[in-house]
Amino acid sequence: MNTALLKELCEARGVPGQEENIRRIVRRELNHLTDEMRVDPMGNLYATFPGGSDAKIMIAAHMDEIGFIIKHIDDKGFLRLQPLGGFDPRQLFAQRVLVNQIDGTAVPGVLCYATKPTHLMTKPDTDGPQLDLFFVDTGMELEEVKKKFEIGGMVTLDRGFSECGQGFAAKSLDNRVGVFVMIEALRKMEKCQFTIVAVATTQEEIGLRGATTAAFQVQPEVGIALDTTIAADYPGGSPEANVTQLGDGVGIKIMDGSIISHPRLVKQMRNIAQTHDIPHQMEILPRGGTDGGALQRSGAGCAGITLSIPTRYIHTVNELVYKKDVQAAIDLLATYLNEAVTGQIEAAELSLDD
Repeated sequence: MNTALLKELCEARGVPGQEENIRRIVRRELNHLTDEMRVDPMGNLYATFPGGSDAKIMIAAHMDEIGFIIKHIDDKGFLRLQPLGGFDPRQLFAQRVLVNQIDGTAVPGVLCYATKPTHLMTKPDTDGPQLDLFFVDTGMELEEVKKKFEIGGMVTLDRGFSECGQGFAAKSLDNRVGVFVMIEALRKMEKCQFTIVAVATTQEEIGLRGATTAAFQVQPEVGIALDTTIAADYPGGSPEANVTQLGDGVGIKIMDGSIISHPRLVKQMRNIAQTHDIPHQMEILPRGGTDGGALQRSGAGCAGITLSIPTRYIHTVNELVYKKDVQAAIDLLATYLNEAVTGQIEAAELSLDD
């Protein structure tokens, strides 16, 4: 497994609408596989692998991470924030961030909460945290802050990538690990029968926006999204609410809040996993969604599904995945594509007609 590439993807910085750092990496990696690449006005990067058939399989993995942009600079030089994506404010205390300057470079800052110091608190001060009370202290004087930062500047959580036991921990495995799976599976793909369009999408964390326009342009017969999913297999929950478990393999999504996966596509993925001894688990996510929902509903619609990488502590600075689950996701997608391109899987099989 190319751990160096996954590390580079995770440590790159890109909130919704500002994904260019990740897009450059993806372009560099896919440039070795196809010269048919383009970027649309939304910032989606398309890599096309022409096949002998007009039928198209679209793969989508979103590049953006949850983060913030600067919405206000107060009269003391503190930066107030607009969140981009679904943060749990309880996880944000005592964190550090990286703040983009006007020249594009980033400087460190301290993410703080607008409340009294703990020594001075009374009972009413201990109510649950609110996102709009967080701010960033860059340690700079007001005049320097005004020169170096502007409204709309990107702010991301500051936490590096590390190997952790059987897995990896990082701030943005959601969804850089999905981008990584897409790249690695394409490396293993053989000559195409169908046309494969791999899209590194934008702005998923604020409403599946990039994938919606991308699917409208591509109009695929089959749409496969790659993303993380909840693994709540740790203290504080119950087994029936785990969704997935780390170490049990790639998640084959049956449904989430955005998609009910095409039943025959679910069956195909499960049969391939069973035939090739690829560790897998069936996933039902009660809430939340992925690019799969956008693929399925755009234009005339398509047969859609999401393949998921089980992840603990999603939307925190310490997201955690297991290596074996990442490899299983690569293997399942690559095997599906190879069987599709050799004619063992036919697009016609996806019809719901009886």
